[in-house]
Amino acid sequence: MRLIDTHCHLDEDAFSHDRADVVAAAVDRGVTRMLTIGTTAESSRAAVEIAEQFPAVFAVVGIQPNYTAEAKPDDWPVIEKLANHPRVVAVGETGLDRYWDYAPIEIQQDYFDRHLELSRRLGKPFVVHCREAEADVVAQLKAHATDGLLAGVMHSFCGDQATAEACLEMGMHISFAGMVTYKKSDELRAVAAMVPSDRILVETDAPYLAPVPNRGKRNEPGWVRHTAECLADVRGVTPEEFAAQTTENAVRLFALQQFE
Repeated sequence: MRLIDTHCHLDEDAFSHDRADVVAAAVDRGVTRMLTIGTTAESSRAAVEIAEQFPAVFAVVGIQPNYTAEAKPDDWPVIEKLANHPRVVAVGETGLDRYWDYAPIEIQQDYFDRHLELSRRLGKPFVVHCREAEADVVAQLKAHATDGLLAGVMHSFCGDQATAEACLEMGMHISFAGMVTYKKSDELRAVAAMVPSDRILVETDAPYLAPVPNRGKRNEPGWVRHTAECLADVRGVTPEEFAAQTTENAVRLFALQQFE
């Protein structure tokens, strides 16, 4: 099985003491590429530095919605500059979050628009964070889909089937993390079963959301295999078939073929 972890946070303190070992372990387990995601200007810089250090790692840069109220005036120009880096393959994570009360929704919406416009300008896809804001996210995406299909991914998807269908209609990809392996996630697994084969992705969101059988531990990119195996079973295909399909999808969406 050859897999791509399309969303992790290798700049987190949880990896500060053994980052190189974690990346090497993932590669040994068949994870050929990892996308490390920025959440602030500072972490986006770190993501690019990590991508420069490890051939298997690529960066995504942006300001996550919960950090938008803290962003300084010169942080967005930093993201715009970093987004042009050759090892940056997408912008984000962006989106909306009504679960945590860290940033007014109007500020989150402003930054969501900025990321979507930057994505279109650079021809690089975008990565969406959505928590208890499905209707708002779909509405904002629709406003940007008037000129054609969108090149983006709903990361760590945990919404309902209607939300997934609305996003798919706009051209979005749907990515699933460790939550889909949890015992009480029957509804989420049902959504995963209906996503078209050419639009599904797999991720870890490491160091968060470790999949079964490692739930509760520090997550790491090498454990994306557990989520992939669960999804393969849900979709009635072999793990090898699912791995090949999601790898093909990620390579196409993030234009990773240019690095081969």
